[in-house]
Amino acid sequence: MSLAACRPFPHPSSRRFAPFTVARAAYCDPSVIQGWKCGDACNALPGFQPTLMGGDGNEIQFFFVGFWPQQKTVVVAHQGTDPTQFESDLTDLDADLQALDSSLFPGVPSGVQVHDGFADEHAKTASQILAEVKKLLSENSATSVTLVGHSLGGALSELESLFMKLNLPSGTSIKGVTYGTPRVGNPAFASYFDTQVPDFTRVNNEKDPIPIVPGRFLGYSHPHGEVHIMSPGNAVSCSGDDDADDSQCTIKTVPNIFKSNILNHLGPYEGIMIGTIFCT
Repeated sequence: MSLAACRPFPHPSSRRFAPFTVARAAYCDPSVIQGWKCGDACNALPGFQPTLMGGDGNEIQFFFVGFWPQQKTVVVAHQGTDPTQFESDLTDLDADLQALDSSLFPGVPSGVQVHDGFADEHAKTASQILAEVKKLLSENSATSVTLVGHSLGGALSELESLFMKLNLPSGTSIKGVTYGTPRVGNPAFASYFDTQVPDFTRVNNEKDPIPIVPGRFLGYSHPHGEVHIMSPGNAVSCSGDDDADDSQCTIKTVPNIFKSNILNHLGPYEGIMIGTIFCT
């Protein structure tokens, strides 16, 4: 993609994506999510109605499901990596590629492969979350599902977006918004994901190294939807999948981990920091 094809994006604090930083609430213990009393992370989405919370933050990432009346959408959020939790770290490191489970992802073309650790983590809660989503769609006469997450939670939400698309009625609108998400699958996965989940945005912050791992040399590729925050108040939208040509998109800005800044992984996104220590 040429520089001309990379277009300026509205200020990161614009209303378009600010509500989806509710992804930070997924780092909070389910006990505070239940009453939607997790401080600033919950106050950012007033009126949200959580109905299912789970995970232990280690063997199973925290997650929550609920209904957002203002947007008439069901929301699913997954926790990202907590570096103090050993099993959570192992999920990130288990980077072999594997085929998707056809019982969870029916009809996926042969050749589509994803990160082994991410797929295994997603499978632990997939059926439980799907049942709750179906229940909420029915109870609220809704036709929209929104998936959000940061870091490992973003990877799980990317898989969840495709999972929901393949397991819900065809008229259901699927929207995914993720932050600081690592690569999830191979180029065949990225291409298939593009066709199935067109309403998808993955927000990368400045020189965050997480979006460039696992490396493309290992057979990985991002799907479409990159929005790259160059600096506070300055973001660009990058068309296509893993854009390696545009100097303003992540691959050129962060060519390797030695030219990255891991602190950028925590934010700010829309002026908000995301991570375990920022859940309130």
